[in-house]
Amino acid sequence: MLQPPPALVDPFGRAISYLRFSVTDRCDLRCAYCMPAEFDDYETPDNWLQFDEIISLSRIFVGLGVTRIRLTGGEPLVRARFAELTAGIAGIPGLRDLSVSTNGTRLAGLAQRLKQSGVSRLNVSLDTLSRQRFAQLTRRDALPDVLAGLEVARDAGFQPIKINMVWLPGVNQDELDAMIEYCMARGFILRLIENMPMGDAARALGTSTLQPLIAQLRERFGLIDHVIPGGGPARYLASPDLSFSIGFITPMSQHFCEACNRVRLSVTGTLHLCLGQEDRLELLPFLRNGASDREIVEQIRAAVMRKPEKHDFQDRPEKIIRIMASTGG
Repeated sequence: MLQPPPALVDPFGRAISYLRFSVTDRCDLRCAYCMPAEFDDYETPDNWLQFDEIISLSRIFVGLGVTRIRLTGGEPLVRARFAELTAGIAGIPGLRDLSVSTNGTRLAGLAQRLKQSGVSRLNVSLDTLSRQRFAQLTRRDALPDVLAGLEVARDAGFQPIKINMVWLPGVNQDELDAMIEYCMARGFILRLIENMPMGDAARALGTSTLQPLIAQLRERFGLIDHVIPGGGPARYLASPDLSFSIGFITPMSQHFCEACNRVRLSVTGTLHLCLGQEDRLELLPFLRNGASDREIVEQIRAAVMRKPEKHDFQDRPEKIIRIMASTGG
């Protein structure tokens, strides 16, 4: 029997099945590639989506064919009663996967509750294992908290746990072996990410292609192509016995736009169709002014038809100026 076509499809035939939902623009770190050290231009709580609104929009997107939702920030774990929100989203019929991206600083105290609430997977940002370098990159001395949180999350049964390491030329490339050993010993999946030049801070750190490194690691460890469940853009390699996996997210050197299946929602209800362009849809006014679900669905469908074919970070790196904590990771 033929299956019905996906409910939400953009002009280039890409089915939108993955929603990244930012639940706060606040963060307890100040990562150099993400947020200026002095940044304090946060949204006021009155402009935040409330839990019932987040759950309502999540339900609408699941009804449109979204099967995976990732909760992000800012740092999502700084939002009060976060585990109550995850429980509400996890119970939506038709949702297959609920995951969380976190910097890990508060994970030790919340991992068990998140697991019990229905969160299935975690992505943890960790660019260095050096306490001094961590403090320099994030402007906070919090590495011990992150490492402790990862141990608690592993003990809580999260599987897999993915470690996101932004690849910064001249900053942390000397730590690759240590990070591989750390992840191998704990069964974590390491993912290397090319820095995207969004904003002055990120551009100042530079970006570097991962392609030569991918070839070197493939040969050094005898890695083979592999597939890891998840809705994101990473490409994976694994050891022949599958005891270790490493992923690569390469928006600069080998973009994945042709297979883009995702949109982003900010904590203020702004629907971002692509990180590489400014077209957006403000959903908060519809929610607060009594629009029906049908009207909201029509707005989302119309917006997705404006999703571009690809970004142009390579050709126009100055085009987009973003604070990723405000946009949603």
